[in-house]
Amino acid sequence: MPTVLGIETSCDETGVGIVADGVLLGDALATSMDEHARFGGVVPEIAARAHLHAVTPMVRHALDRAGIGFGDIDAVAATAGPGLATAVQIGLAAGKAYALALGVPLYGVHNLAGHAAVDVLEHGPLPHRCVALIVSGGHTSLLLVGDLAHDPVVHLGDTVDDAAGEAFDKVARLLGLPYPGGPAIDRVARDGDPAAIAFPRPMKGPNDPPYRFSFSGLKTAVARWVEQRGDRAVPVADVAASFQEAVADTLTRKALAACRDHQVDTLLLVGGVAANSRVRALAEQRCAAAGIHLRVPSPRLCTDNGAMIAAVGDILVRANVAPDRLDLGADPSAVLHGALLHGPGARTTGTQRPVGR
Repeated sequence: MPTVLGIETSCDETGVGIVADGVLLGDALATSMDEHARFGGVVPEIAARAHLHAVTPMVRHALDRAGIGFGDIDAVAATAGPGLATAVQIGLAAGKAYALALGVPLYGVHNLAGHAAVDVLEHGPLPHRCVALIVSGGHTSLLLVGDLAHDPVVHLGDTVDDAAGEAFDKVARLLGLPYPGGPAIDRVARDGDPAAIAFPRPMKGPNDPPYRFSFSGLKTAVARWVEQRGDRAVPVADVAASFQEAVADTLTRKALAACRDHQVDTLLLVGGVAANSRVRALAEQRCAAAGIHLRVPSPRLCTDNGAMIAAVGDILVRANVAPDRLDLGADPSAVLHGALLHGPGARTTGTQRPVGR
């Protein structure tokens, strides 16, 4: 089967993965997170420079771990969007360079499609139809997913303001916790009471769209609660646990409703926030009670990584989807419609350039 090299540089991780026939052969990951921590968030130019320095060594590390050489690569997949503009461009340019130098096809893929595809590496092919809950620092979406190579991805609902991961970062800053906020809140919340503070569950009114999300108001509610403490000490663990519970409750309640309403028996939970212990535990509990099969990757594959991009490329190659031209441009604000950045199966053909040499 063809072997696909995947490159991911949409934010602050430089990820490279190598996949063949749904199997992860090797991967490597470098992060510039420590360089951003003192700013309380990702600085695009710092991220881009870090990618520039890391992408070639990470490709070499991934090849070494896979036990193969450049001559064994049959196709290259690279994130073409969405993400930080300068960061995405570094990875896409590297993908083009490798594809051109090796004489193999290039696939410019959507970052969120990668998050959906990565679960294939651990749990096998996706069902013909499932609901995907993608939760990360920049995205919170409920999607109806079919064949990633050919079917359009249907957006059931997206966030109208802050994504869940963004809310974690902002609340962590309010509580004096380090960046990134998600892991910090998860750690601190283990010593807190999730029922200590009744933070609101956003977008749950009878007139609210059933599958849309909003976390800005929840973040503001936490800020006001902390301010009202005045000079009194803030019970950080209780605040963190109560906030985390509100997020987990909102995410899983809407996801289960989407599965029920669309008669889908599989929920795919992916993205950086899917690594949160309470989100995972509550999803498992509620899916088990509802008879829904939950698929969630291991935590290390939830955050941005190269394996997920290689997994998308592997799906596209095996589905005989035509590759992109080398003049493909990055789109930092691309909306997810399918695995390819510009839509599902738009260039499927039986006469394309064959994969390999």
